Amino acid sequence: MLDSAQKLIRDAGGKLGLGDEQIEALISTNAEHKFEIALTNGEKYQAFRVQHNNKRGPYKGGIRFHPQVDYDEVRALATLMSFKTAVSGIPMGGGKGGVAVDPKKLSEEALEELSRKYVKGLYKNIGPDKDVPAPDVNTNAKIIDWMVDEYEKQTGDKTKASFTGKSIENGGSLGRDAATGRGGVIVLREILNKLSINGPITIAMQGWGNVGSYFALISEADHADWKLVAATDSSGGRYDTAGLSAKELDKYKKSRGRLVEFKKGKEITNEDLIGLDVDVLVLAALEDAVNNDNQPKIKAKLILELANGPVTYDAYRSLSGRDIIDVPDILANAGGVVVSYLEWVQNKKSEQWPEDRVNRELENYLAKAADKVYMRMKKENIPLKEAAFAEAIVKLTS
Repeated sequence: MLDSAQKLIRDAGGKLGLGDEQIEALISTNAEHKFEIALTNGEKYQAFRVQHNNKRGPYKGGIRFHPQVDYDEVRALATLMSFKTAVSGIPMGGGKGGVAVDPKKLSEEALEELSRKYVKGLYKNIGPDKDVPAPDVNTNAKIIDWMVDEYEKQTGDKTKASFTGKSIENGGSLGRDAATGRGGVIVLREILNKLSINGPITIAMQGWGNVGSYFALISEADHADWKLVAATDSSGGRYDTAGLSAKELDKYKKSRGRLVEFKKGKEITNEDLIGLDVDVLVLAALEDAVNNDNQPKIKAKLILELANGPVTYDAYRSLSGRDIIDVPDILANAGGVVVSYLEWVQNKKSEQWPEDRVNRELENYLAKAADKVYMRMKKENIPLKEAAFAEAIVKLTS
């Protein structure tokens, strides 16, 4: 993912006429923090925070708890966040953090201790006007609430603007849970309209997590002519040319847990889904889901990257050569960071907005972002993915 992001930055920067020194400055990080968290039970874990670029405002980016967290992953995600905030037009920068831990193996007490000690190790380097973390993989509102409380204990700050993704009662924003999925719907609608792709479209979606499920549910509610024909989770999934109900799938997933056992349609694997003959392939699961080995199977006209880095650089180049449009993660899944920014604004003003206002603000930011990226694609005669990175670079260097 880090390699792919850096290659895309170099490609777009080169097309814009930037020199090697300017491009390397865009890639390099401002600060990197690594420390060890020792729990009272004797266990020790490596913790990270990478602050990539704050030219446009405070660093912004999630904290993930996962055994495979390492510097390269965090660097890549911090870099992508700088470009994501720039593309979406919000005045923030990019950062990312994490702890190399499997939180499922921790007791509730140990998880809280880990969360608070992460803040103790970083509080001098983060804050409402410096670096505003948020939840990510295996972290949630409860964990962020612990972190906010610890930050307040360490600094005395009572704004709750030190973190976003908090519980509603602790200063979180309405609309945050659905924001990334909703943002994906907004971006896809805008791009389809600009490409004059009208009428019914078929969608296959890999990844029925928080982001994917909200994307499917909101699509179903708002776009009667969008038909979900395939969906998978880590177990596999189902395919039905007549269409699948997002509501039924979500209810089944929450009660049974495995989409592969859903009764409607036929069973498919995640690899089967990649090669389905559909209009839009939505990637909402893992990084590198589409690579050089499986990209020749893709028949979709358009790919929507709701996961971070789901298409490798070499696969993207091959797909672009086949005129398959790749809507990049820095645009497609920017809804989450936009509403995180809106939560931060609400905290700074001691306000809490109704959900319809949050959704209107989200719509405005992403509709404008999609328009600017599309216009740059047409002006520069470059692929949409490259246009998104170019748009971000212009904002980060102006």
